[in-house]
Amino acid sequence: MEHLDTGLAIDLKGEIDPVTEVDRRVERFLVEGLRQRFPDHDFLAEEQTRSTGGREYRWVIDPIDGTTNYAHGYPCFTVSIALEREGRAVLGVIFQPATGEMFTVTAGGGAWLGPRRLAASHRAESLDQSYLVTGFPYNLRRPGVLERNLRRFEKLLGASFAVRRDGSAAYDLACVAAGRFDGFWEENLSHWDTAAGALMVREAGGLVSDFAGRPFDPATSGSVLASGNEKLHRELIAALGESKI
Repeated sequence: MEHLDTGLAIDLKGEIDPVTEVDRRVERFLVEGLRQRFPDHDFLAEEQTRSTGGREYRWVIDPIDGTTNYAHGYPCFTVSIALEREGRAVLGVIFQPATGEMFTVTAGGGAWLGPRRLAASHRAESLDQSYLVTGFPYNLRRPGVLERNLRRFEKLLGASFAVRRDGSAAYDLACVAAGRFDGFWEENLSHWDTAAGALMVREAGGLVSDFAGRPFDPATSGSVLASGNEKLHRELIAALGESKI
């Protein structure tokens, strides 16, 4: 927060995929601290850390999810941390520094915002009542990607109550778990973007799949769809399927 909106130097990993020194510093801080406590654990983090020795436990870390927002002083970004045991998330934390919100989750223990247990929304049981959130991938300039995403956006914007786009997939998933949004969809996300948030939605009573309704795996799925109830989830799958190019 000390460096928010201070004219940070920005490097690019792709045409529109930025990274800042704060991303790297936060990652080092987290990895070094966790390694001191758990020296026999593996790590998978976005910027630099790939310690994959096939151990039972692995930490999956996104030091700043929403770097574009952060680098431009827009206060919507998170730190996302998941702990996996034998490839399955068992614990997660999503922290929004600008608001001070600390979302936490444990497998079988529920999802929480501070002392409040989270419950995904059952408010919208049809697509036309739903309040949705989405994101656009960093590979938008590749042939066909922009058109595909705009077609989905147009379809769901016209079919729903409203659609928002705020630039942090981890925060979007946390907000679905909290019942703020009825649903979220995005393609081409990375393992560290969704590992904590997907567990959070499930533990809050929501559903997570890929766009075709198949089981979601943060490590392998090419798309993520999260919602608060089964009826809405089916309608979203149908709408996304109809919007393919």
